Amino acid sequence: MERRNLVEVRNIDVFYGPVQALFDVSLHVAPGEVVVVLGGNASGKSTTVKTVLGLVRPRRGEVYFDGQRIDGKDTHDIIRLGVASIPEGRRVFPEMTVQDNLLLGAYVRRHEGEEALKKDLETVLELFPTLAERMNQLAGTMSGGEQQMLAMARAWMRRPRLLCIDEPSMGLSPLYVDRVYDVIRMLKERGVTMLMVEQSANRALEVADRAYVLQNGRIVLEGNAEELAADPAVRRAYLGGDASLAL
Repeated sequence: MERRNLVEVRNIDVFYGPVQALFDVSLHVAPGEVVVVLGGNASGKSTTVKTVLGLVRPRRGEVYFDGQRIDGKDTHDIIRLGVASIPEGRRVFPEMTVQDNLLLGAYVRRHEGEEALKKDLETVLELFPTLAERMNQLAGTMSGGEQQMLAMARAWMRRPRLLCIDEPSMGLSPLYVDRVYDVIRMLKERGVTMLMVEQSANRALEVADRAYVLQNGRIVLEGNAEELAADPAVRRAYLGGDASLAL
């Protein structure tokens, strides 16, 4: 029996006031998959993920999580279903310590007890050793790359069924872009299902299973990530010469 998709977005139209941002967009994410939505500025890729998170509501169409319709739910109710988000710009709590940021990531799991959270905290510090040296440091005093590591570790503490990542490489040095994608690969190996938005097409296609390309709010291309990356016609039409989309 075929396993149902964890996420299904069906024919959504999304508006910001009178301006339409998405036109008849459909996509799906199977359990354990990494799916990337690619596109240039104002292509609609971030709006797609925000719709899944309940931050914006579609005027038409439906969104399902594990078979349950969620496009009418509030974001906090969607998070309780097992969805975690790493937003663009990281958005750590700058006046809180690294440790408190991490523990806040597990807030919705507080009913599991102190021992379970302590064990997960130990695990996350093994996965993110840089953070182990910064537990008492205020998050706002860290570099952008370090804050991105913290945001990813905080999301992992949620133990999400779905992790939504918005522009993970934005504003980072090449060194930290490498580290971010190492972490994404590690999460993929651990079976974390991910829906990712990214402008850095080459890096995203290296780690993704499938990809969708958005242009002016419409999906213009979709398919296997490896095949899309290797197709010269696709690269000429949709992908930039180095790491970004030419849309």
